[in-house]
Amino acid sequence: MSVRPYRDIQRRKSRQIRVGNILVGGDAPISVQTMTNTLTPDVKATVAQIQAAEAAGADIVRVSCPDEESTAALKEIVRQVNVPIVADIHFHYKRGIEAAKAGAACLRINPGNIGSAERVREVVKAAKDYGCSMRIGVNAGSLERELLERYGEPCPEAMVESGLNHAKILEDHDFFEFKISVKASDVFLAVAAYQGLADACDYPLHIGITEAGGLRIGTVKSAIGLGSLLWAGIGDTLRVSLSADPVEEVKVGFDLLKSLNLRHRGVNIISCPSCARQNFDVIKTVEALEKRVAHITTPMSVSIIGCVVNGPGEARETDIGFTGGGNNTHMVYLAGNQHHRLKDQDIVEHMAELIEQKAAEIEAAKKAAAE
Repeated sequence: MSVRPYRDIQRRKSRQIRVGNILVGGDAPISVQTMTNTLTPDVKATVAQIQAAEAAGADIVRVSCPDEESTAALKEIVRQVNVPIVADIHFHYKRGIEAAKAGAACLRINPGNIGSAERVREVVKAAKDYGCSMRIGVNAGSLERELLERYGEPCPEAMVESGLNHAKILEDHDFFEFKISVKASDVFLAVAAYQGLADACDYPLHIGITEAGGLRIGTVKSAIGLGSLLWAGIGDTLRVSLSADPVEEVKVGFDLLKSLNLRHRGVNIISCPSCARQNFDVIKTVEALEKRVAHITTPMSVSIIGCVVNGPGEARETDIGFTGGGNNTHMVYLAGNQHHRLKDQDIVEHMAELIEQKAAEIEAAKKAAAE
């Protein structure tokens, strides 16, 4: 038990699979995914979007493969990127085989939807031959007719049953390298389905609130749903589904994990909402500083507080702190201690330089420890 047990999250124990060079489940870090929204045959545009997502920190990227032209393009796409690619397959078993041959690290496919046992056998063989894992992707909007008729509507029990039915098909073919998702746009339904699935099996779970909406409302819904699951220890990999640039999905995903102390990447800025007590423009300063240090991947915490009411206390808990003071004279804290005053200077650039210096020190210490 830690010295602050109220912060402890006990992750659900799951088996571990591999998606390319990324481990999912077990004690592996919770990975962050996104999905391209370009036309897959447009290799240049798709590669550019994947590379942008990778630069933002994406561990895994999914690419839709609805036709033969897409799986043909996938081979060239995989060659040009570093992150493992998940091929999104619906209904047509040949696309799954083609994607495995093209270098996909994982197939998003529901084995019960691709036809006969022989077709399932062929896809499983391709996955084994080419080192692919799979994701069973159950969605409340496309549940099997038999389940809808029996349960009357999409419900947690129906979604869990669907996931386990698909899993049984793969198990019967001696294939266990898969994860499961049970997504819904309804936060209550998604969370309940994942809770039920977490109790029913030990497979790694890909969590998400599907079709969550635009950047603002989608972020809020995802924070409620995914935050609830992650806090309960449920979830091995995640995607925040937004009607927005895939890079935004990655950013929100990491912010969720950082907020729960599950994973850290880049600068975590703690800032006040600002009020009449502020001694500098907090909102504009934070906005500019976030952009200025977006290139830094080294984990660290920075506090930017407008006045001395909460500033010193927040600074004690962060690597670098900044508190507004009267007469345009502000205080800079390093490692929780007052370090120097800042007067009539560019706050953003001064803090950015301190952050870059701290990042270099942290990386140098890591390198020395590894030697």
